[in-house]
Amino acid sequence: MSQNKTQSKSRTKSEGQNESVGPYESGEAAEAADGGPRPEPLRFFGTTWLAHDGGYAARRAAVAVGSLAAAVGACLLLRFAYQGLTIADASPFIGILVIVMFSVCSAIAFRKTWEGFSKRPVDRAREEQLRSLKGIGFIGSLVAYFLRSLTEAPGERLRRTEYATAVARYERRRTTRTGNPAARKTSRPKRPKRK
Repeated sequence: MSQNKTQSKSRTKSEGQNESVGPYESGEAAEAADGGPRPEPLRFFGTTWLAHDGGYAARRAAVAVGSLAAAVGACLLLRFAYQGLTIADASPFIGILVIVMFSVCSAIAFRKTWEGFSKRPVDRAREEQLRSLKGIGFIGSLVAYFLRSLTEAPGERLRRTEYATAVARYERRRTTRTGNPAARKTSRPKRPKRK
């Protein structure tokens, strides 16, 4: 029983480490049946981003509409919350503080989400610290999803670049490994046998 807990903890730790560097750079990429790298699935898209098949266009439209609708709904909810503050006769400073807080957090969330579409986070611990700010400014993340889904699946360009690099690296390794390395003849001259 304790071995299973230890194995699951080490598995969770290694999974967290793989996320920060990308699945192909860590050397532990999922391998297909022929041994080559497999494309990394995207949220809401799976692996349809690779060949733009399997309802890719419909999924992109659904993500765009869904993220925009969620952002509009969240803005209406925040408006009702602000009206609640004015009805409760809260001080104007509190109302301004709420507006500034949500604006700043939304800007940070938008920027971090947008950067996440084009590069992997370098410092995983810093990303964990910003998680609460991104949670408060979720409207910024939703807007970033909407804008990116107008041109591609969010994160598609990053995954496509990583996958193309991994496939090229795999092909190079496969072509350089011709034959059995142990059976290759060495260029050293043979020594005469001792008697």
